[in-house]
Amino acid sequence: MNPDTLAMAFVGLYYETFDKSRADLGSLYRQGSMLTFEGVKKKGVEAIVAKLTSLPFQQCQHNVSTIDCQPSGAGGILVFVSGSLQLPGEQYPLKFSEMFHLLGIPQGSFYVLNDIFRLNYA
Repeated sequence: MNPDTLAMAFVGLYYETFDKSRADLGSLYRQGSMLTFEGVKKKGVEAIVAKLTSLPFQQCQHNVSTIDCQPSGAGGILVFVSGSLQLPGEQYPLKFSEMFHLLGIPQGSFYVLNDIFRLNYA
């Protein structure tokens, strides 16, 4: 599959799932996966899902502005996303950047090996 097509499909799936049911994101990670969320590092599916589901809001809406990707030397794909995050009751959206390193599995799909998220403060 074309890396750009894969990156766009992954980003759509990831943020749609995040916005509807963060607990369901666990299927996109593996035990060796690592998340760095605003400088806090979590490793493994359970720790990552626990971090994402413990965020202090129940709903949100991601609006993706850009998706850049590159093939990685490990046979995977690096995906860099920028956009905004709208929280209920907040007047202004929060700008964010997120990087994913996707690795392939023998069944032909991919999983998230690395995920780094940061809010972008002006």
